[in-house]
Order: sequence, then C-alpha cells, then structure tokens
Amino acid sequence: MRWWIAGCSLVFAIGTALQNFVVIDAELVARAASIAGTPVSDGFLTGLRLVGDVYLVGNLLGLLALTGRAWVFWLVLAVNATQAAGVFAIPPSVWRATLDLYGWVGLLPSVVTDGGALVLTLVLISRRYRTRSRRRRTDRRRTASRSAPG
Repeated sequence: MRWWIAGCSLVFAIGTALQNFVVIDAELVARAASIAGTPVSDGFLTGLRLVGDVYLVGNLLGLLALTGRAWVFWLVLAVNATQAAGVFAIPPSVWRATLDLYGWVGLLPSVVTDGGALVLTLVLISRRYRTRSRRRRTDRRRTASRSAPG
C-alpha cells in the first residue's frame, strides 16, 4: 500500500505542476473571466498558483508514505480529500476556458489529479476502517480464547 500511495502522490504532483505552471496562465484567467462575465482581478493568477503550490508540496510529501509513519497517512488523506473537491470548486468558466484554449488535453492534469485524488481518498478511508474492524475482531477472538476454560 505504501508504494501505491507514493506512486499516486508522484503522479498527482506531476499533474499538479502541469496544471499550475503550464495550463493556468494569464490568458486562461482572462478567458475564464470573460466567459463568466466578471473582470479579471489583480493577483488572481498569483493566488491561484499559490494554491497549486500548496497542493504540489502536499503531493510531494505523500512520497514519504514509504516511511510508514502515521502522520503521512493523515496528510495524504487531507491533501487528497481536498484536492478531489477541486472538480467542484473550480468554476465552470475555468473548465470552458481550458477546453477552448487547450482542448481536452488541457483538462487531463486536473482530471487525473482531482479524479485520482478522489479514488485514493476512498481507498484510504476504506482501508483504514477495514483494518480497524479486523483488529476489533482479532481482539475479540483473543479475549474469548483467553477467557475460555481450558
């Protein structure tokens, strides 16, 4: 599981870097604002890239899953759960502008990172609860066998 998490984190880091530094640019922001009928605000591109940088660092920290430390599990879960919400957090005008400027290829980094983050989040949650319920069953069996007359 550690290798799978680290591999996903690497793929998501690459996708986030592509999204942040190749797809998102001043032209895309201007086109999205035009589609939405709103003016382009100063600093929006910088703010958008800062958010992307945070996710890039978060995904790169996911490579530490190979260490097996518990805090990495929770970090990876938090980063991916919030990154999965990107599909819903990104306004439709940005998707339309991306499609207009870059075609379906421009959507790939976001689809892979956000969609993949959703899948990884669901796997991590299910794995966590499955492991906990197995431990409880094992603990009950051990307790029952100790208290059985022998």
